[in-house]
Amino acid sequence: MSAGREGGAPAVAGAVLPIGFAKVLMHWQRHSGRHGLPWQGTHDPYRVWLSEVMLQQTQVSTVLDYYPRFLSRFPDVQALASATPDEVMALWSGLGYYSRARNLHRCAQVVVAQHAGIFPSKSGELQTLPGIGASTAAAIAAFCHGERVSILDGNVRRVLTRLLAFDGDLAQAAQQRRLWEIAQTLLPEQPAAGDMVAYTQGLMDLGATLCSRSRPSCAACPVLALCRSGQDGTASRYPVKTRTLKRRHESWWLLVLRSPSDDGTQRVWLERRPNQGIWAGLFCTPVFADEASALTTLPPNTARMRALSPVAHSLTHRELRLHPLLLDLPPMVSPAGADGRWVALGGIDALGLPAPVRQLLVQLPD
Repeated sequence: MSAGREGGAPAVAGAVLPIGFAKVLMHWQRHSGRHGLPWQGTHDPYRVWLSEVMLQQTQVSTVLDYYPRFLSRFPDVQALASATPDEVMALWSGLGYYSRARNLHRCAQVVVAQHAGIFPSKSGELQTLPGIGASTAAAIAAFCHGERVSILDGNVRRVLTRLLAFDGDLAQAAQQRRLWEIAQTLLPEQPAAGDMVAYTQGLMDLGATLCSRSRPSCAACPVLALCRSGQDGTASRYPVKTRTLKRRHESWWLLVLRSPSDDGTQRVWLERRPNQGIWAGLFCTPVFADEASALTTLPPNTARMRALSPVAHSLTHRELRLHPLLLDLPPMVSPAGADGRWVALGGIDALGLPAPVRQLLVQLPD
């Protein structure tokens, strides 16, 4: 017997499932959920996929700026597949987690080369594509093809662990699998047309609005009567995840070399970052562990270097303290032994640069 039936639900893997959860959630989403987001109301897998990738670990308010610009430049998977990596990175710059952009580009190329430009329709097949995990595949399949499969991103994990008072430690892969199995049992039993869209969007909306990470709005929640932690006043205890993120603090010195071109416009020296590590594959000013190391790369008899105001930049596992060092070089002089190139300041928008570096370059003093 399926545990997801609206008429009743037994315990599954030690969890007592709420009766009628899918029906209540779908009704709430249709009447009170979000309906004005630019990626809603489409059955185009390309647009759904793009929005899902952009929304990973990124606020909706930020994606609202990037999503239309990206679509304007790359309106379909063929356009994205034929782009250069630098074109993709330039539009992604500022969204962070740049491996997403690299996988996005690779995935588009695979879809065009191996699937004639058509995304697979089943979640299992979608997961074989670069950068598409189980939750993203489920979202594409549910929104575009009505497949009866559950998403389980960070917001949804929070909703379901609170709903069930699920005390399994999500730092353990076995507990993540257990929660995923339970998520599948909560789906509408025989979804009619549009039900999987409403259910999937409802999970997203609930996690993004009322069931927030801190100070959830339990009193306004449509499933409060079904939510064990909401009834007990223990929502803040979930999800359980014992592994804590160890953040490293590092200081980097950025050597900002500026020089006039033949026509008098200003240029900056940029180098491509390694393919692994922070800002992988992006263009950046030369980076050093300390000021003394930066000085060793400079040609002799150069002008005095200026230290600009330090910049703080947070990454998932690191807290960076960036120390820009500005040096104006005469024409036709380049740093010794450096593998880079001069780029006109007015042309940096065409390159993928880390957001703090781009902001630094556009605000250089005279």
